[in-house]
Amino acid sequence: MIFTILTLFPAIFESPLNESLLGKARDKGLLHFNIINIRDFATDIHRTCDDAPFGGGAGMVMKAEPIHGAMAHADSAHGRPRYILLTPHGRPFDHHTAERFSTIPHLGLICGRYEGVDERIIPLVDEEVSLGDYILSGGEVAALVVIDAVARLVPEVLGNVESPVDESFQDGLLEYPQYTRPREFLSMAVPEALLSGNHEEIRKWRRKESLRRTILRRPDLMKRFQPSKEDSALLRQIMEEAE
Repeated sequence: MIFTILTLFPAIFESPLNESLLGKARDKGLLHFNIINIRDFATDIHRTCDDAPFGGGAGMVMKAEPIHGAMAHADSAHGRPRYILLTPHGRPFDHHTAERFSTIPHLGLICGRYEGVDERIIPLVDEEVSLGDYILSGGEVAALVVIDAVARLVPEVLGNVESPVDESFQDGLLEYPQYTRPREFLSMAVPEALLSGNHEEIRKWRRKESLRRTILRRPDLMKRFQPSKEDSALLRQIMEEAE
């Protein structure tokens, strides 16, 4: 999978894309990162990529010409990607979006800055994505989040093919609690079900705790959740235990 990143600050990506999971996948040839400096496509000697907004107001706006030039260069180098603009105006990025992006061979991430990009760039992109209802200094951090969330869903990037299956949000629920050695820590013991060796008992315990954790921490997710018959029975047990 190819990630093409259009940014004013390419150095931000140097370390994260070469470490841990992303670095290993890059070394194996599973992921390719094409980082393009938007400043290289500025039209003046000073490499100016922002200017004051028409109509007045605070802050600066990213100019259209350098972004368009960077996009044209990306198109010629690896073929046109699906362009994603990282902006507070975009649709919220979630696990389902990450899953969809992971099936796209070539993503182009455009990192907005300042007060945003010239509106005339918007018709040239395919989607606008936001991490949430808050403001970052720029789209670079948001792009790294998107890359990390998407890359782990690309086949073979995770060593264990089952690793993404039981993760939070995979089926609309938070992941169940995890434990490792020692069996007791600060007088807190590992639940007996996990020590039983009974795979069915472990599975049911994990499902029940996944439901319980979601109810307590993210009740909003339950509005969209469609429980199975087993889930409904487990939910009744959780409610009875809470009484």
